[in-house]
Amino acid sequence: MKNQSFFTRFGFAANGIKTAVKNEASFRTQLIIAILVLLVLGILGAKPLWWALVMLCIAAVLTAEMFNTALEQLIDHLHPERHTAIGIVKDCAAGAVLISSLSSVVIFAFFLVDRFL
Repeated sequence: MKNQSFFTRFGFAANGIKTAVKNEASFRTQLIIAILVLLVLGILGAKPLWWALVMLCIAAVLTAEMFNTALEQLIDHLHPERHTAIGIVKDCAAGAVLISSLSSVVIFAFFLVDRFL
């Protein structure tokens, strides 16, 4: 799999995103929220700095969810039985998604405060 062309590697990455959209309700929910937030930024005429901050937040949340999904898929394939250590790994990965999501909510709240106060 090493030294594949850029377009082949891009296809692998696009397939991963497509799979997450198709199979992961959390990813779809986060994607819908991201689109709504971007619409709000557009409607409220956000400055470029806010666009950049919010785009970074969206990227962080979706990236964390992709890693969480990949980790869960791998773990479930290799060790389908319940195990305390595996539960901790999954919980930590989900916690990373939660941290990035909550941080994003705070950033968006700062935008709203800046916009309306």
